[in-house]
Amino acid sequence: MDVDVDLELELKISRRDLRVLLLHEFRLGHKATEATSNICSTMGTDVLSIRTAQHWFNRFKNGNLELDDLPRSGRPLEVDMDVLQQLIEEDPRLTTRCLAERLGCSHTTVETHLGELGKTWKYGVWMPHDLSPHQLQHRVDACMELMTAHRNYQ
Repeated sequence: MDVDVDLELELKISRRDLRVLLLHEFRLGHKATEATSNICSTMGTDVLSIRTAQHWFNRFKNGNLELDDLPRSGRPLEVDMDVLQQLIEEDPRLTTRCLAERLGCSHTTVETHLGELGKTWKYGVWMPHDLSPHQLQHRVDACMELMTAHRNYQ
């Protein structure tokens, strides 16, 4: 029962909440290792590493009490799926690099999201990854053969 409670608490605590707890421990005059022990004993054993606590304690010692993440450079991983769908419908010949340039992300991110949309690159065009009735039947037949073989093996 205690393991389930620890796991539940670990999943619910945010990074910012952890940083608030670290700041509290820092203001109490505790060391980073002691703070890690205190937080992990109440919030879950793997919720915080000593190294992370040391990092934040160093920031606090230097007068930086900002608890939120700083903005980071780089391309976003999120893509507006509706915009991607619209771009593909308008011009199905657009490459992943061209789409990435228009969406402001990497071409691998575009590839991933196109896969989620069920699109595949065939004959220089993005098209739905649909199987023909023959291909579907072939897959059903293969599955049935595997299931029969498995039953006969037992």
